[in-house]
Amino acid sequence: MMALCFVATLGEAKVTAKASHILVKSKAKCLEIKKEIAGGADFAQTAKKYSTCPSAKRGGDLGTFSPGQMVKAFNDVVFNEALNEVHGPIKTQFGYHLILTKERSE
Repeated sequence: MMALCFVATLGEAKVTAKASHILVKSKAKCLEIKKEIAGGADFAQTAKKYSTCPSAKRGGDLGTFSPGQMVKAFNDVVFNEALNEVHGPIKTQFGYHLILTKERSE
């Protein structure tokens, strides 16, 4: 993922999130994988199997990051959508993502 060189803060508290993702080339493949996960497949194992991102080795885990460190479409999902739900397909210049936001500080 592309990282930008600034950290957003709200007052004194630093807003962060912890998320994982699966990156693939096509929307159709992304929808197929989302269906697998909805059917009970483990997100991390599915990321290891299908994701084209280097984070696949870690089950799609991107660690903890702040607003603005990821591309806008990705950032919008992670910092605004429900936790512990698989969101996507989300299109970016890298391909199509399924995003699972695990934690968010606010």
